[in-house]
Formats: sequence, C-alpha cells, structure tokens
Amino acid sequence: MSGRRVALVTLLAMLAAAGAKADAASLSPVAFSAIPGWAEDDHAAALVTFRKSCQAIDASAAPLRPGVPGGAALAAACAQAAKADPAGARSFFERVFSPFRVGRGQLTGYYEPEISGSLKPTRRRDTPLLARPSDLVSLAQGETAPGLPTGLQAARRTSAGLKPYPTRAAIEDGALAGRGLELVYLDRVDAFFVHVQGSSRVRLPDGSALRIAYAGRNGRPFTAIGRLLVQRGEMTPQTATMASIRAWLAAHPEDGRALMRRNDSYIFFQIDKSLAPADGPRGGQGTPLTAGRSLAVDRTVWPYGLPMYVDGVTPDGAPLRRLTIAQDTGSAIVGTARGDFFAGSGDAAGALAGSMRDDADFFVLLPKPTKDAAR
Repeated sequence: MSGRRVALVTLLAMLAAAGAKADAASLSPVAFSAIPGWAEDDHAAALVTFRKSCQAIDASAAPLRPGVPGGAALAAACAQAAKADPAGARSFFERVFSPFRVGRGQLTGYYEPEISGSLKPTRRRDTPLLARPSDLVSLAQGETAPGLPTGLQAARRTSAGLKPYPTRAAIEDGALAGRGLELVYLDRVDAFFVHVQGSSRVRLPDGSALRIAYAGRNGRPFTAIGRLLVQRGEMTPQTATMASIRAWLAAHPEDGRALMRRNDSYIFFQIDKSLAPADGPRGGQGTPLTAGRSLAVDRTVWPYGLPMYVDGVTPDGAPLRRLTIAQDTGSAIVGTARGDFFAGSGDAAGALAGSMRDDADFFVLLPKPTKDAAR
C-alpha cells in the first residue's frame, strides 16, 4: 500500500473516531509551523474553551439535545486536557492533535445582542419571543416521514402523523396563539435579529435582565434578507452589513415586515437561569460560548468540540488568526470550509460581527490515536 494510501486510510479512521463526516480527500496534512500565526496565538485561552466543550463530550454530561458527540478520540483528548498546564497549552495541542488544512471559505460573525424588552406587549414592543411548542419534533439529518418535504429539520406532531411546521409568516399571523408560549416582547426588528443570532440578553424596565437561549426551530429553510436586498438593488454585497440592514428595515417598516417574513425559518427560545453574567450564551453544544474562541460550524460535517483554526481578517483588515473550538451551529452555516465567529455580547461585538463576511483559511485539529498523543 502506498504512503499516500496509508495516510488516507489513517485520516479516514481519525475522522470516524472524531465523529466527523468531512471528505478526507479535501483535507491536506500540514505542519503546525505552516499555520499562519500559530506560534503567536493565545493557546491557553483556547485550552480553557476546549475544556468547556469537554464537559459536554464526557459521557456523564447531559447534552442540550440528542446527537452531541462523545467519541473515544475526543474523550481521550479531553482526558489529556484535564491534566495540561495552561503554560504548556501550545505543547498540549501539538502533542494531542494533528493539523489539516480544510480549505478556503467564508467566515462570518455573530454575537449576543443586549436589547430592551418587556414581559407584556406595548405599543413599541409588540413582537413576542416564543417558547418551544410541545408538538415540535426535531428531525435528524436526512430523516423524513411520509408526506413531509425533504430538507425539513423539524416537523409538527399531529394525530395524523408528522406535518410541516408553520412558517414564520403563519406563526406571526397567530398559528400558535393562545398556547401561552410568549416569553418576552421586543421591537419587531430586534426580535428578528434575535432569531438570526439565536440568543440575547433582554433588559427589562425594572433593570433586571433575562438570558434568552435557543430551544429549537420550525425546521424551515433560512433565507438571508441581506441577500434579498442585494438582489433588489437596495444594497451591494459590500454595503449589506447588519447595521445597514437594520437601518433599512427601520426606514421601511411595512416593506421591511414583508421582507422579514420571506425568511420562513423561525426560532423558539427558553429562559436560561443557569448562566452567570460573565458567561456567553449557550451554543448548540450546550456549553457557554467564549468571545473570540467559539466557532459555529456545519454540524453535519464537524462534531462539536473539535479545535478549528481560522486565518482571516477583521473588517478593518487586521489579521484574525485564532484557534477556536466548534461549539455551535446555524442554519446558514453550511459546508466544510465555513465558520461563524462568536464575537461576544453587546453593541461593540455586534459592530464587529455584523461586518464580518470575508473569506478565510480553515484548519482542523484532529485528535491523534491515544498511544501517539500520550508520547
């Protein structure tokens, strides 16, 4: 068997052990020294974030939802991480993982908004965030049922079987009214962007705050309204930032409402009382996200907990070279070389995240076989 074939077989085994579904042929082994900015990164910060993921990878940790991986390879890496000295974090990652170049793809950003809300509807805050309905059934990747269109990621349980869940427009028109699902009321545009981001800190009139966390989605396809505005000639790809989209929606309230309803995807939420004020929101893995170190990935390709290195730029052109951990996902995050960078909480993080949409080089760190990692 040729050396190339041996390497490919070994890589396939590593991918399977890690729970990934990436095409091994698309990955190229590289040396750590060949990764731009690797030596200068704060590996101790990445180690802290990786250890948070290990709490969910461990078999005794309750996952947020079914499907959180706890593969033997990542579990073994977690055992090594528990003993690692932060001062030797770089050595830990180089000893326990092997780096591979995934390819070049789009790097966007997201954040946790901090917005004002109310527990009761008001003239300005008339749009509720809804709790997860009891008849919502999340579907596994590729799962379907008789009568369901292919590609849906959730469905509605009925006496006649599974049916497509109502669209955003239908829900806004009252498809779930009268079920007591309302958690908090927001301005319409604020509510829409909380759906896009997947979480929020909501400041109430009495000064207290609620942490709003993702609890499910209606399974309908996501449509980016920024792309629709570009197609209509209202903006260019360069000017379609989160800030400019919000400004357009505010200036065109009726047309903006119709535009937002073009996105059939609808998110359901829960109030998370377990997070400390300093914690980030919970990602898809169920662990609190870390600003600058958590990455949302395509969950059908990469398992949660894998270290992913990104080599990109910030909106102002500065290098963004960072070892991140796959801890979240999103309906718009599709593909092997695709990531969504968690920028943090609040307006400053939002300004950064809303302008991130450049290409970046992606690298994945796959855990070595246990006997090799222990050397």
